Amino acid sequence: MAGGQIWDEQYECMPHREIEQLQLERLQATVNRAARNVAFYEQEFDKLGVYPEDIQSLADIQRLPFTEKQDLRDSYPYGFFAVPLREVVRIHQSSGTTGQPTVVGYTANDLRHWTELVARNLVAAGVTKDDVVQILFGYGVFTAGFGFHYGAEVIGASVIPVSHTDAQRQVEMMRDYRTTVIIGTPYYALRIAAAAEELGVDPHSLSLRIGLFGAEVWDERAREEIENSLLIKAFDVYGLAEIGGPGVSYECEHRCGLHIAEDHYLVEVINPETGEVLPPGAEGELVFTTLNKEAMPLLRYRSGDISRLDLEPCACGRTLARMSRVMGHSDDRLIVRGTNIFPDQVAEVLARIPGLGAQFQLLLDRTAALDQMEVHVEVAQDSPPDSVGGLIAMEQQVAERLQNLLGMSVAVKLVQPGSIDTSQGRTRIIEAPHES
Repeated sequence: MAGGQIWDEQYECMPHREIEQLQLERLQATVNRAARNVAFYEQEFDKLGVYPEDIQSLADIQRLPFTEKQDLRDSYPYGFFAVPLREVVRIHQSSGTTGQPTVVGYTANDLRHWTELVARNLVAAGVTKDDVVQILFGYGVFTAGFGFHYGAEVIGASVIPVSHTDAQRQVEMMRDYRTTVIIGTPYYALRIAAAAEELGVDPHSLSLRIGLFGAEVWDERAREEIENSLLIKAFDVYGLAEIGGPGVSYECEHRCGLHIAEDHYLVEVINPETGEVLPPGAEGELVFTTLNKEAMPLLRYRSGDISRLDLEPCACGRTLARMSRVMGHSDDRLIVRGTNIFPDQVAEVLARIPGLGAQFQLLLDRTAALDQMEVHVEVAQDSPPDSVGGLIAMEQQVAERLQNLLGMSVAVKLVQPGSIDTSQGRTRIIEAPHES
């Protein structure tokens, strides 16, 4: 049965009063490091009249300034590094849906911690050294592919670093290599399930048993569809590139919230409008303070992710606080003609349409009296429309599905595979006038 194991019992099952003491000690060290070495924090502390020695309890964290994504962008590329560049052995960047990417640095010690955190994640889902792990996340400057790669290797699993390729090719490799675990985005998993059906591959003939999925908002309905179509047990995973990548929190076999690595992160939930800290159980924006990061410590980083916290111990034996599955992103919401639009909602619709690729963009034109939105979607490399008529019919199908979701009409344009630029991250929202 999937799940049931614990990778690091010392920290994952530590009594919570001991976790809090550990957090305070690490928080004080982190605040000192940030104040000494990061100009942004030195300036913010001066503005607020706050000094590192003022942090005498965990509650004192509320005296510290928030850090926002724009602050990181304003300090591009190395302004938030707290160590000399010669001590930074890895550089990644965020894959946010809007705006310029943010740069993240790692020391050798940061990488070791990151690997251990991802190992916790994998073992909690039931991955072992006997598994063959096929990683669907992209590699390169984004964190997910490398994070899960090294986490899987440290527990002794066999890793297939496939990254992005045709969905049908993914299915063929799963069949040929007898893959037992897949790791990627939930809606790419649905696309792979559709590809398997197109190929006539019976999921019973595959060796799959576990899937770990993240980087997109998904719900229990999507989980059930993935599990039924691929015959696996699906687990939610959570991470943020800015604070370290995957491994921030993870589901155990009970799947009743994601266990937060509290020995590495101090987590708050705030009212996204006022910044007020909310009590456990209240829904709000997740705010993270890193406790072990050397290269790039962040204080009270506003994630934009909406969730809630549960401090009760879990039946699995872990004492770590749990966060609910992310319900949405406060910074990803678009308002077009009075309608709230979240890119992940669009992703869910597109994933259920055969023949489409994984990349899309929302192009907004607010220069006219009425906002206009055009959706650009890559066609699948393995099954493009075979005629102009087929292309038009597919565009109409996509437009109809999106109109049913959004309650308004949008223009749809299908584009060639690989034509959407992802070199600066998964930029899904572009606010600019349409070109003629």
